[in-house]
Amino acid sequence: MNQRQLGTTGPRVSAIGLGAMGMSGMYGPSDEAESIATVHAALDAGITLIDTGDFYGMGHNELLIRDALRSSGRDRGEVQVSVKFGALRDADGGWHGNDSRPEAVKNFLAYTLRRLGTDYVDVYRPARLDPNVPIEETVGAIAEQIQAGHVRHIGLSEVGAQTLRRAHAVHPIADLQIEYSLISRGIESEILPVARELGIGITAYGVLSRGLISGHWSADRPLVAGDFRGISPRFSGDNLNTNLSLVEALRAVAEARGASVAQVAIAWVLAQGEDIVPLVGARRRERLAEALGALDVKLEAADLAAVEAAVPAGAVAGDRYIAAQMAHLDSEK
Repeated sequence: MNQRQLGTTGPRVSAIGLGAMGMSGMYGPSDEAESIATVHAALDAGITLIDTGDFYGMGHNELLIRDALRSSGRDRGEVQVSVKFGALRDADGGWHGNDSRPEAVKNFLAYTLRRLGTDYVDVYRPARLDPNVPIEETVGAIAEQIQAGHVRHIGLSEVGAQTLRRAHAVHPIADLQIEYSLISRGIESEILPVARELGIGITAYGVLSRGLISGHWSADRPLVAGDFRGISPRFSGDNLNTNLSLVEALRAVAEARGASVAQVAIAWVLAQGEDIVPLVGARRRERLAEALGALDVKLEAADLAAVEAAVPAGAVAGDRYIAAQMAHLDSEK
């Protein structure tokens, strides 16, 4: 497994990371035994970066990762765990904003350390910008936890360029976690250049747009209860048909390269810079194996041109979240 540096101050991690969100119900029910087996397979393949959130399954995801790491037999230092915090939820799965006050940072982190069964988190980040708390206060509070030995590096998620600058002025930011894919390219105009100017890495989630551009989605695929793609604009109505036509154009390019659609989509993200680490949200070993095959897909200039001709920037139909969720994204302002 090749490795990449998370920014100028962050850790070296595997060139592809494992996003564990889907293992805790965000896409409907999942098989816990298969999830743990998938984590083991990722570690065996050389993946060292695992991304989670303390609100995924209301703590379930952290407990699952704890069990997977313990049963893997690996030392804690062999794996970097990235954790998002701050999202407020209820027992029925509802969402109630974000809390990134300094007091909340300490509270959330204490519970995370206990659930993960560890004494430190490699990268700790607020899941969203809290509009009621200056980013300087949140970053300062995490920096105190670095001094206390409970956190190694500070990350951010879905923030805009100006917030990046303000946060980085308080303490070096290792990476920005943000959606980036062939059909989600909004970071290219301002956010990515500023991150590079400041030496901040990118951990790109949604590289397959939640399965939409995986090559495995179809217009008649049923969605189970609890799968939030059921309300996603990109998976709805005419938007879905438009977006799947882009996938078919990409399929032709992929087949010419002897690769799958998913592999070419991931390889495209990998090719955008050594400072970008794609997070793949595989819930099963077969999907993980396919994603890892992207590492063997080397896209030359002509290949990149063909990919972008098949899926032009701005061609996607529909926003990446519903309007209420888009309003919480500092990165979209």
